[in-house]
Amino acid sequence: MTVKAVCVFRANDKNVTGTIHFTQENEAAPVHVQAELGGLPQGKHGFHVHEFGDNTNGCLSAGAHFNPHGQTHGAPDAAVRHAGDLGNVTADANGKATLNITDSQIKLIGPHSIIGRTIVVHENEDDLGLGGHELSATTGNAGGRLACGVIGITK
Repeated sequence: MTVKAVCVFRANDKNVTGTIHFTQENEAAPVHVQAELGGLPQGKHGFHVHEFGDNTNGCLSAGAHFNPHGQTHGAPDAAVRHAGDLGNVTADANGKATLNITDSQIKLIGPHSIIGRTIVVHENEDDLGLGGHELSATTGNAGGRLACGVIGITK
């Protein structure tokens, strides 16, 4: 029972665009994430699943990082992290960023599915909870929200 989902960023006032594809083969399998983004400032940008699929007030309506297990913020490979903590994407000099990862904490199947939630790309680099800033344990001190899109089921 393979489940697929997609998130699309359309040009906003920051001109960030992109598509993120998600695939999960079965309930026990990890989720494969492939992203292609454009229009980003050069450098690293926090990349997270947020709790709500609400963009009525722009990306701010998406709420906090998706965190069904009540953990502190961390790196994608950390033992302790929010389920939605996917680390950083790195934009080149042309503003393009790609990501190709497999993650075992996000799910497309089951009670903690990310379908209907929002992906956000942030202004700054995610410090992965290790930066020592007061926001490191909650947001990775990744700054404002550059762009977002709601994750929807696809065929």
